[in-house]
Amino acid sequence: MNKENLTKELNVYLANLNILYIKLHNYHWNVSGLGFFELHTQFENFYTQVSLDLDTVAERLLTIGERPSASMKEYFEIATMEEKSSEAISSKESVESVIKDFRFMLDSSNGILKIAEQLRDLPTTDMMTQFIANYEKTLWMLNAYTA
Repeated sequence: MNKENLTKELNVYLANLNILYIKLHNYHWNVSGLGFFELHTQFENFYTQVSLDLDTVAERLLTIGERPSASMKEYFEIATMEEKSSEAISSKESVESVIKDFRFMLDSSNGILKIAEQLRDLPTTDMMTQFIANYEKTLWMLNAYTA
């Protein structure tokens, strides 16, 4: 692995975070059914955190002398996360979808962590370790919510 691989993967991660950001807004706006009030608020908390993560990843790319992708066109070209159309979604389906998306981001975080470790890039390793911890904790909570 080399720095080019890391840059590519961080930009894909950034694109996926942007897709996730929009999907979480979609769920925030379109969720209905039992649990609406708490989920409406929780989805807002999630997309607020994703917004912070977007900035963290983009600034990390700049810090290592690279340019972050910063257009919807670029995001759609490189993103590997699926979009969700804007339509009414049940509480159950929305939580299941968020669990799937957060697992996807957890897997992506672990992949980038391995690249950063091979390159001995400690700041990127630390960043991904924090993301992993956050996704793991959130997945635990979401799974407890659906139990």
